[in-house]
Amino acid sequence: MEVWGGNRATWSQFTVPGLDVWVYSRPLKDSAGGGDVYYLSSCASGRITRMLLADVSGHGAEVSPVAVGLRDMMRRNVNIISQSKMAAALNDQFGGTERFATALMSTFFSPTRSLSFASAGHPPALVYRQKQQRWVSFEDETSDGRNMPIGVVEDATFTSAKLKLDLGDLVFSYTDALFEARDSAGDILKTEGLISVLNDVGVDQPATLISDTLERIRAISDQNLATDDVSVMLARANGTGVSLKDNLLAPLRLLAGKIRRK
Repeated sequence: MEVWGGNRATWSQFTVPGLDVWVYSRPLKDSAGGGDVYYLSSCASGRITRMLLADVSGHGAEVSPVAVGLRDMMRRNVNIISQSKMAAALNDQFGGTERFATALMSTFFSPTRSLSFASAGHPPALVYRQKQQRWVSFEDETSDGRNMPIGVVEDATFTSAKLKLDLGDLVFSYTDALFEARDSAGDILKTEGLISVLNDVGVDQPATLISDTLERIRAISDQNLATDDVSVMLARANGTGVSLKDNLLAPLRLLAGKIRRK
């Protein structure tokens, strides 16, 4: 299992079987670390990719230690396949920090191009459907997978949902700095406003979509994105897969891992 993530400034790109992934994060006031946490992992066969984006209540350096703790919890629980069980485990371990966190946890299974996800009070991710050439929110696609933030309710249960991504589909995840930015009339953008911005930016250049979107939001008001940590994760279904050998060996590797842990 290859794992990468943190709560520091980054502008990174990755390619895994089935997905191209871009991650941008900037802590408030260019602090060494902030309250936004990003995470990406890929199993040895490349069949399973996990993506997580979380936002600890508060921002900047004051919540950086709590965010680091959440990142470590994610790493300890990264092998839990079920999104619901992983969210519940994070919720149990996050209790007692006197903070809460929103999170969007997703798992991509490359052989079927399926994306399962659980949202813990997080702003809804946006999905660009290449066939329809339009952006929609996860909440438009399914009513499942929405839950309370992590660390609010003890012994909380979490639901998950699943979507299938076709070639060229995009998934745009973000923290609340974007959701709470304001339009030219002074109203909060929310989901509809973000979709409007993304429509203006276009999808022809996925590699610059994040930076172009942030630039467009800042151009509306110099206060936008200036008072909170800012993080965005973009994934694009690229149509690649894993070899037949890795597909056949993956179940055996999983069984061997379980035997070793006993």
